[in-house]
Amino acid sequence: MWSFCAWRRRRILARHPISPATWAAVRQRLPLLDGLSDSEQQRLAERALLFLHDKHLSALPGVELDATDRLTLAAQAELPLLHLADLNWYQGFHEIVLYPDDFVSPQRHRDASGVVHEWNGVHSGEAWLQGPVILAWPGVQNGGGWGGYNLVIHELAHKLDMLNGAANGLPPLHGSMRIGDWASAMQSAYDALNAQLDADPHGKPAIDAYAAENPAEFFAVTSEYFFSAPDLLAAAFPAVYAQLALFYRQDPLVRLQRLLAAHPDYRTRPKGGRHTTNG
Repeated sequence: MWSFCAWRRRRILARHPISPATWAAVRQRLPLLDGLSDSEQQRLAERALLFLHDKHLSALPGVELDATDRLTLAAQAELPLLHLADLNWYQGFHEIVLYPDDFVSPQRHRDASGVVHEWNGVHSGEAWLQGPVILAWPGVQNGGGWGGYNLVIHELAHKLDMLNGAANGLPPLHGSMRIGDWASAMQSAYDALNAQLDADPHGKPAIDAYAAENPAEFFAVTSEYFFSAPDLLAAAFPAVYAQLALFYRQDPLVRLQRLLAAHPDYRTRPKGGRHTTNG
């Protein structure tokens, strides 16, 4: 049966082929793509190209983007969807706004007693329900390695979370998954992380302490670790890793282990940026 969407995708891919040199430059910037098969590389490149035709990248003054920059961002955005059916997972927004640096954003929160608190926060990324994704370009550039930090994946994990409404750490699960299993794994790990931080506020937990902010941030941060530091996440919270593997239908830990087995000196963890994201 003829499909307009499929025809449009084929037309875009035919009219805007990615040169081998451009994709090689993207690969050079994104070590977390190492170990993907040739077919996975091709699918990711195609989906990244389609992403750039579906979403508008608005670069504010101070941000200059070339074709490689744009494709590098898009490849990170599409990596989590690589093995998911094309069901318009990134619906509800059409624009990514790129700031030249971290930005100030007014914040408002009503606490349990009804008191409203307002302040200005400094952030490297934001994702709002039915709104654009906002990214600080240096944060985008600092991701892509195996260091447990990826601003693009973090903010787009929020967009996946928001497919059910306001972000709460529960994206739409596949029919083969059980909400009870997801909730048990995530809540137990979230509580354990908060207990560790309460006992030692100045300690260094196994994953970024920003994950303890709320369940939505826990899902976003653990999604980052799933793709960019799967060994750390699996060691700290194996049940969380298992649930994310079911959700994303990928196993980055196996891929990383194969890379390290073939080249024991393969990876030196880059120093990832700290989180100043919101929403």
